Amino acid sequence: MSDFIKSLDRNAERWALLLFYVMLVVTMAVEVLRREVFAFSSIWGEEIVRYSFIYLAWIGAAAAVKERAHIRIDVVLHYLSPRLKALLYIFGDLVMLGVAVVAIYYSFETVMVSAKYGSVSHGLRVSMVWFLMAVPTGFALMIVRLIQSFLRDLRDLRTGKTVFEGDKLFD
Repeated sequence: MSDFIKSLDRNAERWALLLFYVMLVVTMAVEVLRREVFAFSSIWGEEIVRYSFIYLAWIGAAAAVKERAHIRIDVVLHYLSPRLKALLYIFGDLVMLGVAVVAIYYSFETVMVSAKYGSVSHGLRVSMVWFLMAVPTGFALMIVRLIQSFLRDLRDLRTGKTVFEGDKLFD
């Protein structure tokens, strides 16, 4: 069972991103084909692409938190000691955790209003709750990854290891 949990921890966002990306690309290709070849398009195709992209963005944000791959200016970090660098990363994780908790509260409030009034999407005629849940789902995943990052940085700080800085876009 622990191997399954470890695999899920390593790859959950990757598989979800792959799923939504494939859904987006296939639906978009079908809709372009329908529009150009058959001179006919559907509203549901545009909605699937839009909502797939929204889920892609929020799950991708959680994946970026996990890998510390968000865009940041880290010139100052190169001049700090490993201990101070770890403390700065811990502080950043705690601030982001606070933002994520507030965001999840307000985004879930929107989901609850949609559920209360039974709003549905125009083309798919599916409850908007499924689409609005992208934001709280993304922030919930971010909270899990921020807690993992916080614990990893705390462990590195205690043992004196250099803190995980993630992958960099440019050197």
